[in-house]
Amino acid sequence: MGFPGTWMTESESVVYRVVPKCACSTIGQIMYFSDHGTFFDGDIHDSTEKLHKWGQEESRARIEENVRAHKSYAFTCVRNPYTRVLSSFFDKICGIQRNGRRYRGNLVPKLMYEYGIEVGGEDGKQEFDQIKSFRRFLLFARDSIRWRRPMEPDIHWSATSGHVSTFIVNGGRYDKVIWTEKFNEGMQEVLDAIQTPHQVDLGAIPRFNESEGHGPKRAHPVAEYFDDLSMHLVYEIYKRDFDLFKYDFENPGNKLPLAEIDLDEVHAKLGD
Repeated sequence: MGFPGTWMTESESVVYRVVPKCACSTIGQIMYFSDHGTFFDGDIHDSTEKLHKWGQEESRARIEENVRAHKSYAFTCVRNPYTRVLSSFFDKICGIQRNGRRYRGNLVPKLMYEYGIEVGGEDGKQEFDQIKSFRRFLLFARDSIRWRRPMEPDIHWSATSGHVSTFIVNGGRYDKVIWTEKFNEGMQEVLDAIQTPHQVDLGAIPRFNESEGHGPKRAHPVAEYFDDLSMHLVYEIYKRDFDLFKYDFENPGNKLPLAEIDLDEVHAKLGD
């Protein structure tokens, strides 16, 4: 299986396992800048050179050799399951994508028909009942993840722990797991632990939120989207994420972790 979703700087200063909706655009641009002193002009997911990616055939052998021998510092980034799944809904379901079309072609019409989800009209900017539609989306997310129907689970709302685990199962080991919610603090720890061709001043790095503006603005506080039933669904889908990455299941309004991540526990429980 190798190391899907893994990126590595050309200088091999650092290895990163991408987790969608967890600051991956910003992290990719920091890695690119740390090697070349400039940012990639565009969405870093579209880059095809100057950054090794598992999705690029010519990068695979280099990544595999590095990761299996643990030659470089390796890290990933995680996010609170409540805010991550909410962000996925507004970006991927309600939003118009970079290509000017809906995400995954007929997915949104299918969800509108089968689950009664509204998405804010043709452009995603019209008024609609965000809370009701989001809760219906959660039913779909649960169905796709648990029973793989009406489709296979999507990388943007499948569990973070599933993404993180492939790196471990296939022979990799993380030196650090950082939280999106404490991004500067965690990313600085990563940068302090590695040597890069170009110095990175985190305070001067812009946030590359490539999904911003795709869909409607969130109209309510995070906690208002989650009643007892939707909290139950979220826990059913993301139990390992809450447990391993120390997020607060009891309070959807608290996006911050409750304790430090135990790296040994992460490797033990995701390495099966």
